[in-house]
Amino acid sequence: MRAIFNQELKQLGSDLESMANQVATAIERAAESLRQGDIVIAEQVIDADERINDLQRDIDDLCVMLLARQQPVAGDLRNVLSALRMAQTLERQGDLARHVAAIARGRYPEPPLPEPVLGLILEMAELAVRAGKDVARLISSRDLELAAVIQANDSELDVLHRRSFQMILDPAHDLSRQQVIDAVLMGRFLERFGDHSTSVASRVAYLVSGASMPETHDAEDADALH
Repeated sequence: MRAIFNQELKQLGSDLESMANQVATAIERAAESLRQGDIVIAEQVIDADERINDLQRDIDDLCVMLLARQQPVAGDLRNVLSALRMAQTLERQGDLARHVAAIARGRYPEPPLPEPVLGLILEMAELAVRAGKDVARLISSRDLELAAVIQANDSELDVLHRRSFQMILDPAHDLSRQQVIDAVLMGRFLERFGDHSTSVASRVAYLVSGASMPETHDAEDADALH
């Protein structure tokens, strides 16, 4: 019975790693669609989000089954509960990547924003891409140093997010109403992607050490724009 349980835990870990890698790919391709104005890539990101959602449902089902049938305790319980919460967070990140791609697709063939506002949003997108890749590595390695790096790097996204509001409000950039909406939304989506990355980092720290990392954002709150 224990051998079966260990195999199921291994499958849970494998599914979570796969989900994190898919999310990392989604945000990277969403950034690419925004940078290149590529409608094909944008549509691929939007379509791929359903696979991320399917995987999250599979993980949820497996976690519920393990809790009900195996009634794990101590470290095993922490493993299952952490996987359940991380899958929920990764699913939100997949949605955020899809939202960015949807804006890129919706404004095609024109860029969604003029420079220098677009350049700043692309800087935020690159930081989100880095966060996505780091989270995928973290879930595989469970490296606490990397978890701390992810959390520290989120402050860079926060700084750029605040700068984006200054740009949007600057009359010199003469943004249309639609461009103002797009800039605010994309900044919010990318900033939240970073927040969710720190949430995963906290969960991994909890899984490894039993002690949560302090968070600067309440990333588990419902997203107002999710």
